[in-house]
Amino acid sequence: MQIRFFNRLSGWCSLIPALMLLSACQSAANITTPVSAQSQTLILVGDSTMASNSGYGNALCAQFSLPVSCLNLAKGGRSSGSYRAEGSWEQVMKTLKALPAGQQGIVLLQFGHNDQPGKPGRSTDLQTEYPVNLQGYIRDVRAVGGDIVLVTPLARRTFKDGILPNDLRPWALSMIAVAAQEKVALIDLNMHSHQLLSQMGQDEADTLAMVPKPVLVTPAGGNAATEPQGAPKSAFDRTHVGVKGAELFSGMVVRELVSIRPSLASSLIQKGEK
Repeated sequence: MQIRFFNRLSGWCSLIPALMLLSACQSAANITTPVSAQSQTLILVGDSTMASNSGYGNALCAQFSLPVSCLNLAKGGRSSGSYRAEGSWEQVMKTLKALPAGQQGIVLLQFGHNDQPGKPGRSTDLQTEYPVNLQGYIRDVRAVGGDIVLVTPLARRTFKDGILPNDLRPWALSMIAVAAQEKVALIDLNMHSHQLLSQMGQDEADTLAMVPKPVLVTPAGGNAATEPQGAPKSAFDRTHVGVKGAELFSGMVVRELVSIRPSLASSLIQKGEK
């Protein structure tokens, strides 16, 4: 009996190291490994209200740190039609295709200002061309595995009798309809910017321009119906933005963007960190 007892005891003892190893493995399996932020590339596509030197695009890019990178490919004077026609869209597609495996490309696309009538070579028909152009961009991005977020056009800042008209709203509504039809994310910058500007009034809204307001401003200042394609802005107008306006409207877009693409939040630079 004694021999059997010691044999059993010896057997149990020999199992202890194995049980300890199993326990250690189970404990290790229960440890949650922090998930690193996803590597993503934001690509901005649009007109001068998003482009470098005259829009909010660079200020938007400056709000993100690695592993999120940001490339501003917006160009002044472009419409949903002319941006593709001149070959600029090819650069966007090449950039998306060249992204490393596992890196997501997100296109932020905003057109509308130069799609309005009165701009030869750029204007598009609101019913038959503008929505079709947007759909083409969406399908191209999806075809290469990219993501796209539509951004409605930034509101202009010319008040009339104390009221701020929203002449770009029809283009915003068309974009909203396309986003719903194609099931893509959308940021209604047109609505948000128009609401905020309406609360500001003309004088405060004028502080968002690229240069200080002169003594006299023509009533239609800033509508830019004859804006030269790609020309840098140097005079006061109520369409394009300076540093203050860029910070304001880029912040507006970023807040909406992070809410619909939460994976970007961990790379957002907090104020005071720059």
